[in-house]
Amino acid sequence: MPLQPLSRFHPASLLATWFGIGHLPKAPGTWGSLAALPFAWVLYHSGGPLILAAATIAIFAVGVWAAQRLEQADGTKDPGHIVIDEVAGQWLTLALFPADPIHYGIGFVLFRIMDIAKPWPVNWLDRHVSGGLGVMLDDIAAGAYAGGLLYLITEFLL
Repeated sequence: MPLQPLSRFHPASLLATWFGIGHLPKAPGTWGSLAALPFAWVLYHSGGPLILAAATIAIFAVGVWAAQRLEQADGTKDPGHIVIDEVAGQWLTLALFPADPIHYGIGFVLFRIMDIAKPWPVNWLDRHVSGGLGVMLDDIAAGAYAGGLLYLITEFLL
């Protein structure tokens, strides 16, 4: 049973929708992934790959809480306006790579492909893990795939 709906200004709502980005019309996951890029850029330039990796872990933990809270309030499983999972997955994709337009552009496209296509085990996680953890885990898995593909492209094509 749904709880009382959350205000868009509730901390869980602000974080889960990545400060309202998830409420943009059409393709909220793409908007969330795109909105993650400037934050990743700043984090990387503030302290390198370790800071971006640490921020990814932190946003994952916060995302589990925020997504769980918003799911409960909405009474729906993984509503489309939750995009903090795309932020975490996008950051994971980019965590080990230089902050430059080539890596970020390719990483963005690869993450969106993996998040939409949901190859195994991403699709399994999406179907079988529920709650805030389920919302976050499938995008982390998609980010791991995208990061691995970005590594291969970097090693063999760039």
